[in-house]
Amino acid sequence: MIAFSKCVCYDILQKGLENEMTKKDIRLIAGILIVAILMSFWFFFIKKQMQIVVVYVDHEVFGKYSLDENQTIDINDTNQLLIQDWKAKMIHANCPDQVCVHQKEISKSNESIICLPNKVMVTVEGSKESEFDAVTY
Repeated sequence: MIAFSKCVCYDILQKGLENEMTKKDIRLIAGILIVAILMSFWFFFIKKQMQIVVVYVDHEVFGKYSLDENQTIDINDTNQLLIQDWKAKMIHANCPDQVCVHQKEISKSNESIICLPNKVMVTVEGSKESEFDAVTY
């Protein structure tokens, strides 16, 4: 009888500890998930909102625009800049070579679009870094 009661008590004690461990595990997993969700919210929403496009005309600031708002910007009746889907692209220029129009869209810090004939420079400022440090020829 004593051996039986010891087995029953041991079995109840083990089951009680297993249930408590499971509750602790669930709390730990829930805590990790909450932290992961908060971090992803920070990286994908708040950091993106820090990205701005600065337009310079003849070395003076023409305007600052957020990358999170889709818009078309007319720059001194010479150039037209499109901001859409977190990217900026020159879509029109009245210069003869059209280099700025054919340049790729920009979305990361320190990337630029430059129109030399019209003295227009568009650059991205913010927290998302460019893939390249420098380009050499």
